[in-house]
Amino acid sequence: MIRSRERSRRAGTLPRTDATIEAALAIVRDLARFLAGERGKQDWALTDVHDLEAFLAGSPKARQRRLVVLGQFFRFARSQKIVLIDPARGLTSRGPSGFTGATLTLDQQRVLFRRWTTDPAVHPHEALLGMLALLHGASSREVKILQAVDLDFRTRTARLGNRPHPVPLDPPSWMAVERCLAHREDQRTDNPHVMVTRQTKSGRGPASTAYVSHVLDACGYPPRVIRCTRLLDLVNTMDPKLVAAAFGVDPEATMIYLSDRIDETRLAEWATTKG
Repeated sequence: MIRSRERSRRAGTLPRTDATIEAALAIVRDLARFLAGERGKQDWALTDVHDLEAFLAGSPKARQRRLVVLGQFFRFARSQKIVLIDPARGLTSRGPSGFTGATLTLDQQRVLFRRWTTDPAVHPHEALLGMLALLHGASSREVKILQAVDLDFRTRTARLGNRPHPVPLDPPSWMAVERCLAHREDQRTDNPHVMVTRQTKSGRGPASTAYVSHVLDACGYPPRVIRCTRLLDLVNTMDPKLVAAAFGVDPEATMIYLSDRIDETRLAEWATTKG
């Protein structure tokens, strides 16, 4: 890269800046650390396309920039006989279409379940959003707009978002609902929503998106990660079309969670628990 910059200067074209070169070297450094620490590989020649896909999946927004640098590096490495095959040659900037986000292990799910069912210090809003996301795949929006009239106290069901049928709630989830309703009653509000904050108790609107997005901060996991964990398990133990019908979404929305598109480490863990 330094030699290329010198050639650019002699030719009068735009040379690479120090920052550009340092950024490229940082990407190669990060890949080296990833290969050694996560994949157990100490030689560039052992790198394959699956290693690069796993590395790129760690920062989806930086995929295009990282891929450009990796392409340059492995072309150079092949010319120097450091590697025999360029593992970056067939990769595209678009990336895989399947799900590549983070999910929770079973142990992490158990810790959260115990937190939301046994710890009285946990805020009722956290327990409600957490339990509905963990066990019923509820989104933040579905919980945010949930109203008292959406609850059937006789059958212990709840209408969540645009789902075509009421969702039966298990005893721990219903307990979280009751805690939230008790918290709502203590505020003496006419707001119809189950989740009522200090800002919304004098009105009739739902909690703000900003508030809901931080409700689970204390547990250490965002709502999306918890919800995706549940969807992943449902799609891989049931027919994805049935899951789509139950959630009231397009069937294609659940297809990305199929096991043949999930990270291999997650697959291995899932297969072990099912065995």
